[in-house]
Amino acid sequence: MAISKMRADFTCDMKKIWDTVTSLEHYSWRSDISNIVIVEQGKQFEEHTKDGYVTTFTITVFEKYKRYEFDMDNENMSGHWTGIFSQQGNTVSIEFIEDVTAKKIFMKPFVKGYLKKQQLQYIADLRKAVEEG
Repeated sequence: MAISKMRADFTCDMKKIWDTVTSLEHYSWRSDISNIVIVEQGKQFEEHTKDGYVTTFTITVFEKYKRYEFDMDNENMSGHWTGIFSQQGNTVSIEFIEDVTAKKIFMKPFVKGYLKKQQLQYIADLRKAVEEG
């Protein structure tokens, strides 16, 4: 099991951040995703990466402007993702926590580094979408 946490602050309003992160229809801001398929509205979706990997996400918590959580599963890993959102003045803070278990033993030493890399890319893409775009 590997746990990775990432926190970032944004200068924009909460609605813009929340809508960007939770939208399953508008994902073009994500540099790593080629397609999102909604399996069951409000409950389950699949992300298809540009490298051809498919991950299934099952939404477990959806507290508007506060908390978004889901379970994740693909051929290489399974786990849980938590997004915590808060706002103070003009600053929106987000904290993302991923708790992942590699399914293949040879991948276990690389999981934490992979998660950090993915989270950094996600934050960079999100910043570009909400602050520059």
